[in-house]
This record gives sequence, C-alpha cells and structure tokens, in this order.
Amino acid sequence: MTDRTTSVPGSDATGFATKDLLSADTSMDAVTLHVADLDLMTRYYRDALSLAVLTPSDALLASVPGAGTGSRDETVVLGRGATPLVVLRRGKDLPRARRGEAGLFHTALLFDDAPALAAAVASVARTAPSTFVGSGDHLVSEAFYFTDPEGNGVELYHDRPRETWSWQDGQVAMDTLYIDPHAFMQEHLTDEALHRALTTDVVGPDDTVVGHVHLQVGDIPTAREFYVDTLGFEATASLPSALFVSAGGYHHHMAMNTWNSQGAGPRASTLGLGQVAISVPSEDDVTALVDRLSRRGIEMRHDGATLRFDDPWKNLIEVAVR
Repeated sequence: MTDRTTSVPGSDATGFATKDLLSADTSMDAVTLHVADLDLMTRYYRDALSLAVLTPSDALLASVPGAGTGSRDETVVLGRGATPLVVLRRGKDLPRARRGEAGLFHTALLFDDAPALAAAVASVARTAPSTFVGSGDHLVSEAFYFTDPEGNGVELYHDRPRETWSWQDGQVAMDTLYIDPHAFMQEHLTDEALHRALTTDVVGPDDTVVGHVHLQVGDIPTAREFYVDTLGFEATASLPSALFVSAGGYHHHMAMNTWNSQGAGPRASTLGLGQVAISVPSEDDVTALVDRLSRRGIEMRHDGATLRFDDPWKNLIEVAVR
C-alpha cells in the first residue's frame, strides 16, 4: 500500500487531511433498521449472526428517530461485547420498500480475522442457510453475503493486511473473485473462534464492528457530490455504477451503487434502512462538517450531541463524537 502522505487525495504535504475532509479516525457506528416483525428479526440477528441483545440505554434509545425512553419494547439493540452494531426498530404501519427504490444495499460487519469470520459464517450456515446469497474475494477483503428475513442485505467480512492492498493514484484495487464457503471454513474455522462466536454474551471488548455501509442510490455523480465534495469522504474506487468512499485511507467506509436503483428519487418512509451512523473523534470535526453542509445549503438538525441530515435520497445520516 502506498504511504498515505502521498497517495490519499486531499491531504497536504504532511499527510494531514485538509479541513474539507473527514478525520482519518472517522468510523461507522450501529445501523438502524425499521422492521415489521421485531421478534423474527431479533432471532435472525441473535441466533444466525450470533449478535447479543444489549440492554439499550436512554441515550441510545434517544438517538433512534421516533424512539424515546418509553420505547424499549419497540427497539432491540444487538452487538458484540458492549458495542452496538444493529438497532432494530419496530416500524409501525410502514410499507415495505418497492423494488428499485433507494435505501440499504447491505450493512457490513467487519471481523478481526479469518477464523472469526469463518465462525460467523458457520453460525449462519447452521441456523439460516437459505439466507446465504454469495461470497467474494475483493483483494482487500474476503466477504460473505446474506439477506435477512425482511430483505436487508448483510455482509460479513475480514480485511486482508493493509500492506497487501494495492493503490494507484489514490484508488485501491478491488475485484470480486469466487470464494468456496466450505473450503474457507475448512481452512479457517477453529474451535476457539466458534466458541467465541456462539458466546453472544461475551463480556468486555470485542473486535467486531460495522466496517462499512453500502447504499442504493439514484445516480453516482450526485452521490459523489454529496459524500465526497460535501461530507468529506475520499473516493477510493469508482465505477460508472458504483462509488466507494472512505476516511483515513481505508478501502471504504461507505459505498453507493445504482445496480438496482438507477434513477431512483428520494425515499418515502418505509421498512428497511432507518439511519446510518458515523462517528468522528472530536467536536471540531462536527463543527467543520456543519460548515460544509451549511455552505451547500443542506438542512440539518443538531441536538447538541448528534448532527442529523438527509442525503439526496432521504437516507438519514447521523454524526456524533465517538
């Protein structure tokens, strides 16, 4: 991988990002889904994906649009260790999204290594094998794809070592090569990793995080203008039908594609994606983002703790200090 001081677009001669870029320490946070059957969806994310049901704090509930401290029966928070990864919110009276609409393509959960990923894949294979939809060696990562019971995409993946990633002119080389899931599990699955995956009430820190969020959008130029030119992500890979963006030289924290949604306009309120959460390291980062959004005329809401705004397809984005 080329050194970030010379390869990452928008950085100055010292390698530090300009004020119009998100901090290199930006990361993704829990994804909120509006669901029709809260019990069914909870069982899938708990039993198949081996996430633990976490006790939601008032602060976490307050961060979910439409929820409050009196909405505990309507919201389930799932994660690993003490880290929330997916928030399921009962979507009362919300219709299902129609085919071709903008919204979520998948939520991608990043595992620390290949054995941890193999254990997670084995868990889904044992509990909900029909939800498996594919796999891919992307050169920078190895990934397995699933669709939850209400049609939301899920990616489980681990990264290859950063020093093996190939960069040219600020773009990272990625591909999609076939991975045999049985061969992958045979090579990497260990008893220790399987035990840890099945111990959903693991105490203490856990390395599983939301690695990236992939969206369906109406067109790529508008996505670039919003996510790169306004929010301050850096484009790391571009196709006519897809855009991958990141902060700090990661292969991608977010992606947008038009594979099923070319020409889609703003979303109506539906089941599916509720919000995408982004974490930044300091209040200065939030202030800089507010300035960029203001300059572009983007409407926003800031309650003193969390900044919220919509992308051009009315996907709700929230940004808060980690």
